[in-house]
Amino acid sequence: MRILAIVSGEYGVRHVDNIHRHAPEGWTIESWKAPAAFPLVIDYPEDFLPKSFAPADLILSFAETKSVAELLPEIAAMTGARGVVVAVDNEAWLPRGLARQLTGWLARQNVACATPKPLCSLTERDYKVTRRERETYDSEVISEFARYFGQPDIRLSVDEATRTVSRAEVRRDAVCGCARHVAEKLVGLSVDEVVEKAGLFHHHYPCLASMVKLNDYNHDTLMHESGRLLQDHLAEQLKPFVQTKYVTPGTKSE
Repeated sequence: MRILAIVSGEYGVRHVDNIHRHAPEGWTIESWKAPAAFPLVIDYPEDFLPKSFAPADLILSFAETKSVAELLPEIAAMTGARGVVVAVDNEAWLPRGLARQLTGWLARQNVACATPKPLCSLTERDYKVTRRERETYDSEVISEFARYFGQPDIRLSVDEATRTVSRAEVRRDAVCGCARHVAEKLVGLSVDEVVEKAGLFHHHYPCLASMVKLNDYNHDTLMHESGRLLQDHLAEQLKPFVQTKYVTPGTKSE
């Protein structure tokens, strides 16, 4: 698969570096740094683009400005891309209304678009747009990317005798590499402490999602949502091994 990654700062550079390190054999990843400044209205997108791009199957936009969204239909046409993923780890980079517009613009070109919010909610079939809503998509190239990068999938093996994690296999990493970072630290932990410590490891990576509180996430932040996705995934696997303690009111604990 041929990928064009659009970056504008360190956020995107870190993502591209992680994809380079862990992409399947046969993938090629090219990067383009978007301009640092744009006018309020972009009348001629071609004024801000190079004369040509290498052909690409998938465009990944890690740009930290919403103006780049207006360039994406032109970039898709220039590259022949069949799918576009725009990271929404900060709502200022792609407000929800603009995300809908972009999806419509690209659909008219028969180009699929996914706007995961946060980026690590992307799976092979859908992604989050609010705390309770997931949007589905139909795109072979986006699904192929999401097999390897997106919503973390860490499969745990547990030593039942010691109730500790004996193995943590990363089947899908976060685009930023956070899942691999967390998985390396889970081996040897008691099942009772995995979920809490995974949240700490996630934040210490550090997570690159925004700490701005959002109404459509119940006044919570995308950084916390990202950590919750990972913790819930691990907690579900550990249910058979976690020992729940009950306290009966009015009696002394033994």
